[in-house]
Amino acid sequence: MGTLKSGIEVAVKTLSAQSKQGLREFLTEINTISNVRHPNLVELLGCCVQESNRILVYEYVENNSLDHAFLGSKSRNIKLDWGKRSAICLGTARGLAFLHEELIPHIVHRDIKASNILLDKDFNPKIGDFGLAKLFPDDITHISTRIAGTTGYLAPEYALGGQLTMKADVYSFGVLILEIISGRSSAKANWGGMEKFLLEWAWELYQEKRLLELVDPELEGYPEEEIIRYMKVAFFCSQATASRRPLMSQVVEMLSRNIRLNEKELTAPGFFTDAGESSSKKGSITESTSYQMSSVPVTITEVTPR
Repeated sequence: MGTLKSGIEVAVKTLSAQSKQGLREFLTEINTISNVRHPNLVELLGCCVQESNRILVYEYVENNSLDHAFLGSKSRNIKLDWGKRSAICLGTARGLAFLHEELIPHIVHRDIKASNILLDKDFNPKIGDFGLAKLFPDDITHISTRIAGTTGYLAPEYALGGQLTMKADVYSFGVLILEIISGRSSAKANWGGMEKFLLEWAWELYQEKRLLELVDPELEGYPEEEIIRYMKVAFFCSQATASRRPLMSQVVEMLSRNIRLNEKELTAPGFFTDAGESSSKKGSITESTSYQMSSVPVTITEVTPR
């Protein structure tokens, strides 16, 4: 945190010497968001590139990141009621819809996760960290690219084959909804007392009509039908086949209006998990209906939190 001579409070992001984000990623972040303005996107105010110094100056966001605010913390100082949590889901969805559908060229963020959703003084969400973002022209169907992002949020088709579309962000957003509702990180791998990740456990609860067991125990007085609708939207977002996932504008519609979702269209979500053995350099993608395992290219080892 810093203060400009004008008195404006700012957040200063300095790249550490050990950071894996290179000059290209740094300049990408500048070029991507320097002219983008939206209530649910962090505003870039300035930058510095001099010798080994690489600094970004953002608007100051008072309540840090969603991850820092309440996910997985044993002693949470911030209590978010359902009104705030639903507003965080909806605001983040609107920010992504703006990036995907209103900006020309469109932008795929590639790293939607709790630590990149910042909260202002009123807990309004702002999407930050565009270091991995890709511009997405209208006349192409996908981009083949080196896999980058964070394990737990990666869409299966992207994690396995590097096939990037805007639907990769949609998948990550689906996982984020479940985190916001449960109050726990998707990286925690022992849901239901078994070695399961959040999305996998949530789908099992859905099949067993026990979805409310996923809700954060600290969340009180929430509307059950609405929170179940949000979880179902998360499943639509995280479908194993990218083409079955909705556009973010459709997600905004599903979250903001009490509409009846066509659950007959829901199929099992796609799961990508790290095998947990660095020596093998493998991971797996699991379809919950068949539990078929497939090895992942060695490049998947590049997928680490930044």
